[in-house]
Amino acid sequence: MLPTLVLIPTVLERDMLAPALRAVVGAGRVELCGFGPVAAAARTAQLLAEYAPAQVLLVGIAGRLDDRLTVGSAYRFERVACHGVGVGSGPGFRSAEQLGWQQWPGDAAGEPIGDLLACGPQRGPTAAQAGLLLTACAAAANPDDVRLRKQLYPDAMAEDMEGFAVALACRLRGVPLDIVRGISNSAGDRDKAAWQTPIALEAAAQLSLRLLTEAL
Repeated sequence: MLPTLVLIPTVLERDMLAPALRAVVGAGRVELCGFGPVAAAARTAQLLAEYAPAQVLLVGIAGRLDDRLTVGSAYRFERVACHGVGVGSGPGFRSAEQLGWQQWPGDAAGEPIGDLLACGPQRGPTAAQAGLLLTACAAAANPDDVRLRKQLYPDAMAEDMEGFAVALACRLRGVPLDIVRGISNSAGDRDKAAWQTPIALEAAAQLSLRLLTEAL
């Protein structure tokens, strides 16, 4: 059994994160999971079947939906929700669960899987826990998108495009998952020249190293 599988969505993120993470992963592996929920779900399922890891860590960048998170800092998320699977758009969007549907009828324990999943074991206060991460197929493009997402998911602290997909694949295999995201920008800000990607990824690497070291 592989002790740890570290998943990183993109080549850009991997190139900045992998050198630091490989030093502590040891016999584990650092792999790309792909960009967006479809690629991430399919690739994660493939890697879980191939390596049968004892634990998974998903790490990369995210945009904050709440000003209580600091751009350039990193956080471990306790829960992840899925946005976009359901019916309608804009203020009229209704999620799968709101329609009375589950995304999967039952995991290994027979529990149905809806629009929200828990992540990882409880950690101490030094682990920078941040509550709810929102996974969407498309990132917020403007302040109106951000306001709508906060109306639909008031507890959401940041958005990404892979977390729920990876969490679902791990849940089906019964593998514990931690999600660490460095906050590179405020959601809705598409001016990448203003993003703090390298700083956010360095913070994500440091927090990931702490979590991996605790798990040894």
